[in-house]
Amino acid sequence: MNQLQNTFLAKSEVKTHDLEHKRKISWNIQKYNASVAKGKDQFAYLENAREKAKNIKWKAIEELDKNLELFESKFTAKGGKMLWANNTQEALDYILQICEAHNTTQIVKSKSMVTEEIHLNQFLEAHGIESVETDLGEYIQQLDGEAPYHIVTPAMHKSKEDVAKLFHEKLGTPANLSPTELTLVAREKLRSKYQTAQIGITGANFWIADMGAISVTENEGNARLTTSLPKVHIAIVGIEKVIPKLKDLNLFLPLLSTFGTGQKVTSYNTIFSGPRQHNEQDGPSEMYVIMLDNGRTNLLADIKVRESMYCIRCGSCLNACPIYKNIGGHAYGATYSGPIGAVITPHLSGMENYKHLSYASSLCGNCTEVCPLKINIHNMLLSNRQKAVSEGLNGFQENISWKLWQMAMMNRSLIGLAGKDLKNKVFNTIFKKSWASRRAEIDFPAKTFQQLFAERNKNKA
Repeated sequence: MNQLQNTFLAKSEVKTHDLEHKRKISWNIQKYNASVAKGKDQFAYLENAREKAKNIKWKAIEELDKNLELFESKFTAKGGKMLWANNTQEALDYILQICEAHNTTQIVKSKSMVTEEIHLNQFLEAHGIESVETDLGEYIQQLDGEAPYHIVTPAMHKSKEDVAKLFHEKLGTPANLSPTELTLVAREKLRSKYQTAQIGITGANFWIADMGAISVTENEGNARLTTSLPKVHIAIVGIEKVIPKLKDLNLFLPLLSTFGTGQKVTSYNTIFSGPRQHNEQDGPSEMYVIMLDNGRTNLLADIKVRESMYCIRCGSCLNACPIYKNIGGHAYGATYSGPIGAVITPHLSGMENYKHLSYASSLCGNCTEVCPLKINIHNMLLSNRQKAVSEGLNGFQENISWKLWQMAMMNRSLIGLAGKDLKNKVFNTIFKKSWASRRAEIDFPAKTFQQLFAERNKNKA
């Protein structure tokens, strides 16, 4: 068992029994579920929309090489600069080079999971560059020194009282401010940053191959300010965020907003196709797109998990997952948490380090059921488990335990040889930590089913 797995189990143990934590996320997820149910009403044929979206992403990923080349040609033709990053370090090096070329001391950043993936804020701060999160949830998390808790709702685990206390401690505001007052405080603090930052950094919800553009979806307007006021815009995008055509947004934007927040459409949807043109009055003078691999081609190469590249990061599988609702987002110890994170993280960051995440699932299939693109998440978790076993990553003790279990379960007479006391002893010893530590010990019946069935037939005779 590696250190990451030990940490995961320790954090999960704490959060599973933290009733206040459960209350907060349950309240937020209940609100989400109610909103999503209403949002789905906008679709006359929701299942058809989901199937069509999945087919579009299937073709887009199968033709990823062509789509990447098409995007590059279209984007650079409009004056954009394209950079290809194989891994985290290459992406960070590109960003530092751009920052140094523009004498950058401060950047503003809109919400982006891919920048969390490469730990951009910490990297920039280590090089003396201030990086300011401008999404309210991300800003709260940055103030608290925490990573995002949820793909869509970074501060889902915090109540309004928690945020008021945090602002009081970090910003010196009164300790009892209302949500509206807290938002106004954040707005005041952030507005000046847009005017002084030399560079704005975003992710992208989609990149559009036939247009050579990226699409950014948000609810606060902070991404528009991040990309309008600074002179340079850098977009860091995963290669899997492809959609082939501009017209596909007509389907994907409503699906993302409905399954992400329950809205019919998100408040701000912006398409960026390059730097400011000669006939335009605002926008950056330079725009870069850093196309990031960082292990995504591992997903592409594995036909059993390639479907995970269809994910549009709506977060619906997190909200449906009984494991996530018990242990929360931070326990996973990875950028992408919940069911989809458990699928992709072992391929992005190493199966030997993160195989345990694929076991953190009840395999109930609810994640697959709620996914807007019907991604077969729970089957891919099983595929990861199989891969971990086939690569010999489970260790001798675990393997021999399952071998013995298999032998016992497949041999009725062998099970029958063990009496009640022996079964009780073996089970309650082996599963002491995972079962008996917080439950009553298992007490097997004195007679087996085989014995009871034989007695019943004997009495009938």
